[in-house]
Amino acid sequence: MSLLFVHWDVSPVLVHLGSLQIRWYGLFFALTFVFGYLVLEKIVFKREGLPVALLDKLATYVILGTIIGARLGHVFFYEPASYLSDPVSIFKIWEGGLASHGAAIGILLALWLFARKSGKTYLWALDRVVIVVALGGFFVRMGNLMNSEIYGHITNLPWGFIFERNGETMPRHPTQIYEALSYLILFFALIALYIRKFNTLKDGKIFGIFLIVLFGVRFLIEFLKQPQVAFEQNMTLNMGQWLSIPFIIAGIALLWWVKKQPAKK
Repeated sequence: MSLLFVHWDVSPVLVHLGSLQIRWYGLFFALTFVFGYLVLEKIVFKREGLPVALLDKLATYVILGTIIGARLGHVFFYEPASYLSDPVSIFKIWEGGLASHGAAIGILLALWLFARKSGKTYLWALDRVVIVVALGGFFVRMGNLMNSEIYGHITNLPWGFIFERNGETMPRHPTQIYEALSYLILFFALIALYIRKFNTLKDGKIFGIFLIVLFGVRFLIEFLKQPQVAFEQNMTLNMGQWLSIPFIIAGIALLWWVKKQPAKK
């Protein structure tokens, strides 16, 4: 019976270079920024006739906002007592511990700062950056799969994964793949919407759709996931779901506001 399932025992380390390890997660995390930059350069900035210098500035803000936000999000949302008892450990990012909701907050703040200094509006920046953020979500979840982490409850479905590296003997939902594919589909949908209608789309529409779909998917898939930290064991909704709700509400409110704005000429 177990032959129907996927026996997953992949090493999280891609290659050893002496004492240095290059991990799959690190590779996928780096690809997030590489492909994000290329998509913005070739599809967005070239189409709108914008200088590469502006893209470089935008990329710097987004990278810093993502890394700092994701790390602090994990520290304060999931394990505050552990990290605050040893503050130096907050800087040890290579040991793992990044939160997507923290990254979202970090990017929001970074783009607000970018908009103040670039002459572009906040919604203009958000509409374009979230397209590649969806692609980044795909890469990050694939990195989680290579780490054999953030997986789901036991399942009898034939595509269940047995995460042998963690000592699992029963197949579980590969929720990393569920999320990764959802985010990849969202990326293609948003990029298609932008290409077809970027001249007439009202500012904020892409961002509103992104918030509702991405965090709506995250909210639903969380029902299939194992608790990430001990305090989630007895929660009706886990931390990921509680953190997703404000983003979904914000997306709905933003689309309602956008609908009331005059059409773009």
